[in-house]
Formats: sequence, structure tokens, C-alpha cells
Amino acid sequence: MASVGRLMRAIRVSEFGKPDVLKLLTDVPVPSPGEKQVLIRVHACGINPVETYMRAGTYARKPNLPYTPGSDVSGVVEDVGRNVTAFKKGDRVFTTQTITGGYAEYTVASEDSVHPLPEQLNFKQGAAISVPYFTAYRALITRAHGRSGEVVLVHGASGGVGIAACQIARAYGFKVFGTAGSPEGLNLVLQNGAHKAFNHREKDYIEQIREAAGEDGVNVILEMLSNVNLSNDLKLLSYGGRVMIIGCRGPIEINPRDTMMKESSISGVALFSSTKDDWKEASAALYGGMESGWLRPLIGPEYSLEKAPQAHADIIQNSGATGKMVFVI
Repeated sequence: MASVGRLMRAIRVSEFGKPDVLKLLTDVPVPSPGEKQVLIRVHACGINPVETYMRAGTYARKPNLPYTPGSDVSGVVEDVGRNVTAFKKGDRVFTTQTITGGYAEYTVASEDSVHPLPEQLNFKQGAAISVPYFTAYRALITRAHGRSGEVVLVHGASGGVGIAACQIARAYGFKVFGTAGSPEGLNLVLQNGAHKAFNHREKDYIEQIREAAGEDGVNVILEMLSNVNLSNDLKLLSYGGRVMIIGCRGPIEINPRDTMMKESSISGVALFSSTKDDWKEASAALYGGMESGWLRPLIGPEYSLEKAPQAHADIIQNSGATGKMVFVI
């Protein structure tokens, strides 16, 4: 799958482990697109927590070694394979998945996972769409069956998925609450769709949320750190309320009795379980958001490929996340 004679810079992982297994190589062959595949000159690539779990070898889906991480790229079509009809050389695009990995100067993606990037979004914003927005849409709309007028609480609302969730929830007519861990994060949450923001470092913040939600409680909670918050989440829910597990970094003890009287539920969310119809629906909804202007990815820290180990350390250690981390290539 490699082009003859063309080399590129790319991150390669040859063993599972800590961030230092991310190695920048300068002599990786540029891949060639096969049938119904697109070669993209990468301008930016999103950095996602799931990529750190894969790199560590702790995720359910283990890639075959060696591999290049990264699914969320944006850039310009360099070449197309046979029977590609939707794209041509020079098109601005973003991806929801890649075949050869996004932490690289070039990547190959299947035609059905490549999407047009509207002119009103830059490449860094394009790299911040896929995992954050498709995950948030899947959690709130596809899995939680959220309805306009419901109260949604986004835990960790200042990160990539959190900002996306706030924007989607506001656009769809929810009452939106968000949590963050710094004054800057709280302001970003409010600027990106939340009606109210709560500082999760304050001792009484759960009580503040309960008071704001009123006697009916919170209908949907989008949970980025369930190993810390799940027990409290169950106490905040309304009758029939739903906690959607988007992120978890360990075990937690809960009392199942907290679900019984309210007939509440806890559900997991895995973007990679999406069907083709799920991708199609989410794509249409989110493209409408790009065109109408409410989908506005917020970019956080930016890194070069040389800083890949640092980026993976930061995304896990940074509890005051503000916006989407990206590689600029």
C-alpha cells in the first residue's frame, strides 16, 4: 500500500506501553489509496483519550503492531483510488476514521469515512469534529434518546467531547448544565451552549446542580469520568433518567438501589459500535450544524508530531481540559 519512492514523517508504535513508545520516524513510505480509498495530505489531527488506551494496550480493540495512531484528520485530498466518485484532488476534507493512521503527514481513508470540510471551518477545527461530535451525538441522541426540553448534565464539559455535547444539546433545545474545574473552563462551557456551569472542585457542587435542576432532577447525564462521579450521578437523576458512560479510568462502587425507585439506567457509549446508518444520520445532523453555524469546534493545546509523547501524557493528566487537543502537521 506504499507509494514508490515517497517518504513521510509519521508516528509509529512498535510495542504497547507508556507515551514514550510513540516514535517519530522520518522514512515511512507514503501510502497509496486502493479501491474506494482516498489519500489525504494531513494538515491537522485530533488527539483523543481512546488513543492513549490503545497505545497502552488496555483498550478492548488492540491494533496490530506496528501501527500509526489517529482517526480524526483534516487536510486536502492528494489522490484517489479507483471508483472514488465523491472526492477529487484538492478537496478540503475531514475523516471519521483512517486506514493507515492520522499521526502522519499523509493518511489513507475509506471514501465512506471522508467528509467535505466547509470553508467556514479551518483545518484545526476540522480535526476536532470526528470523535468529539460523533461521540456526543451518539450519546445524547442515538443512545439516550434525548428529547428537546429535557435537562442534560455534561460532566467534563470543557473538554473536546464536552464542548461538542454542550453545542449539540443547546441546538436541539435541551436545558444544558456543564461542569469544569477552572474559571476559564467554566467560561468556555457557558460560551458554548450551557445555561449553567458548575465547578466540580467545589465541595457542594452536587447540591448546586440538584438545586438548579429542581425537584424533577436531571434527565440525561453525559459522563466523562464515571469512576469518580457515577454514584453521585444516580442521585441526581430524574424518574427514567439516563447516565451515559463516555469515559472511565477505573472501578467505582455504587448502590444499585439508587436506580430502582427512579427506574433509571446506566448505558455505555462506544463510537466504534456505530452502524453505517448511525454514521449517516450523525453526519447529516452535524453537517447541518456546520452549515448553520452552531457547530464550532474549540481548539485547545496544539502540538507538533515531535511532541506526541507529551501530548499523550497531557491529555490524561490535564484535569482542567479546555478545548480539543490537536497535532498541527
